[in-house]
Amino acid sequence: MHVQGKDTGSVADVSPDELMTAVERIVRHIRHSATAGGLSTAASSALGRLGREGPQRLSELARAEGVSQPNMTQLVTRMERADLVRRTADRSDGRGVLVEATGTGLDLFRRRRAERTRALRELLAELSGPERQAVGVALPALARAIHDRQARS
Repeated sequence: MHVQGKDTGSVADVSPDELMTAVERIVRHIRHSATAGGLSTAASSALGRLGREGPQRLSELARAEGVSQPNMTQLVTRMERADLVRRTADRSDGRGVLVEATGTGLDLFRRRRAERTRALRELLAELSGPERQAVGVALPALARAIHDRQARS
């Protein structure tokens, strides 16, 4: 394995700090590859969550995105003006309001996801077969660990 200018014999030789640096570079590269719609990072993240998970209460969306409810309210208002999301009544609780992606928002979500997928595909094409295989095992394993941790909380 090659990490920061040195060859290491095995994954055991890679420190958590080196892995963190690699994850940050990958996320930054993939995030910057999505340019459709010119969204801010916060808007892209919220739209992505709504596109993947469906309508959510504003308070749930704020909590999931790690922002205050007033900040999420402002973001949703800007996204509404751009016709990316809309607020609808929560049928299970007449007092509640759900935020959902509009057709325009879902189209933009899909385009941005395709851009990120293309960027990842290009990176994977630069790897050797064993490196691609390692990524194909490691990333789903990490995603499963995150899912399991969230399910326990």
